[in-house]
Amino acid sequence: MPSSELIRSKLSELPHKPGVYLMKDRFGTVVYVGKARDLRKRVSQYFHPSRRHGWDLKLNALVEAIHDLDAHQVRTEAEALLLEGKLIKEFRPRYNVSFRDDKRFLLLKVNLNDPIPRFTLTRLRQEDGAKYFGPFASSGAVRRTVALARRRFRLRGCRALTPGEQDYKHCLYGNLKFCTAPCIANVTREDYLGQVTAACEFLEGQSDELKTELESEMKKAALALNFEKAAQIRDMLDDLRRTVEKTQKFARVPYKLPVAIDPGSALLELQEVLRMPCTPRVIEGFDISNISGTFAVASMVKFSDGKPDRAGYRRFKIRTVVGQNDFACMAEAVRRRYARLKQELSGLGALGTSSEAAEKNEPKVTPQHSNARVGFRYPDLILIDGGKGQLGSALEELEKLDLRHIPVIGLAKEFEEIYLRGESEPLRLSHDRGALKLLQRVRDESHRFANTYSAELRLRRISESLLDEFPGIGDRRKSDLLKRFGSVQRLRRVTEEEIATVPGFGGKMASEFKAWLDARSER
Repeated sequence: MPSSELIRSKLSELPHKPGVYLMKDRFGTVVYVGKARDLRKRVSQYFHPSRRHGWDLKLNALVEAIHDLDAHQVRTEAEALLLEGKLIKEFRPRYNVSFRDDKRFLLLKVNLNDPIPRFTLTRLRQEDGAKYFGPFASSGAVRRTVALARRRFRLRGCRALTPGEQDYKHCLYGNLKFCTAPCIANVTREDYLGQVTAACEFLEGQSDELKTELESEMKKAALALNFEKAAQIRDMLDDLRRTVEKTQKFARVPYKLPVAIDPGSALLELQEVLRMPCTPRVIEGFDISNISGTFAVASMVKFSDGKPDRAGYRRFKIRTVVGQNDFACMAEAVRRRYARLKQELSGLGALGTSSEAAEKNEPKVTPQHSNARVGFRYPDLILIDGGKGQLGSALEELEKLDLRHIPVIGLAKEFEEIYLRGESEPLRLSHDRGALKLLQRVRDESHRFANTYSAELRLRRISESLLDEFPGIGDRRKSDLLKRFGSVQRLRRVTEEEIATVPGFGGKMASEFKAWLDARSER
């Protein structure tokens, strides 16, 4: 039941609109993410005493853990589903099961530079020059709509990248005249590109011609008492609407989603508890990510006035550290960030600084040097993800750079303890205080950004890996191998039995893979 006036007041403010909601425990950790067609009705159901007797153990445990909640309104149910999946992947709440894996929503892809372009379904957006549509909340609807679009615009459905006469002999689409058969030069490439472009405009919602035709056919079928055909066309129209309707794309967590009770008051509270001379309007947070010492990276995120300033984010591939050494990795990241920033500010300082700019910790920039330089300044506060060790490494590097005046703190995750320069005992704040919630948000964002970069490097390495030469291994198995053992060098030292424990590897395949790897090692 709602145990605080805060939850009661938030429930009364929820709109009767679609959206997502986030349930938080007393530590401010997101424990559940859900979507709703009607936010107020759905969220209020968690706190109805009359419903409690029908709950299972999991739902009872969830409601007992709720200490706070946030909600974000969207325009449609489809957007709510897309945002729910995005937030579950980011926060990984312990009471959510769906969407916690790496599976993504479907996208529709067409590359107009291909010899004979074709529409394909994918789950990963790449920088390959192709045109992407989606993501789509309903995979069934988009599959049926693509099939409809192929027939309507007479597009090919074969899988070959560049089909020829041999492919045409076995082509059902071509023989049924559903495709104009550019593979046998039945139409020119320019004419076929016109068909593809028309299909793209249809999928972008720019053309209502097909929708009008289907509505007319449905009415005719209904008047002829052919209700089965009318129902089929009605379902086609529904799939069409769900596929081509405009949906907001949530590449990141929406800015409007609450990150603290009130960023302004949280900053003032943070200034008070840290005994700072000024409000920490600019906070930079650091985190390290690696897998058993491999793919070591660092992230730096920037918050301005309590909100993410993504233009100021930076990421670092660790260069000088061998093995797993988080202290050394943190030292390298801090050194590289502020050595570079100091160099940039020194160059700007040569242009001259005003007394007002100096008081604000900002350089004076003349108009001809203003592009991309205006936001350059030292942060008011540096947040290190970790305890005394990581904090000490950062302080040592700032000392070497003669930047000891910048306040630095460490935030240890287990008990949310704040470590301060020169203090032997950590500072502990109540978990419902806005100052701590703001620090947690900075820390969590730096953690997300570091993990994203590490995963990106890992996937890039997978595609270039020696493992590509093993027949039939596939990207998923390569990824699982490297997640489990870290590198090809470590793989060479493991046994067949250990390889067989990786998903997708049975005893026979593990034996063949081990023999192949040993043979490669002997070359």
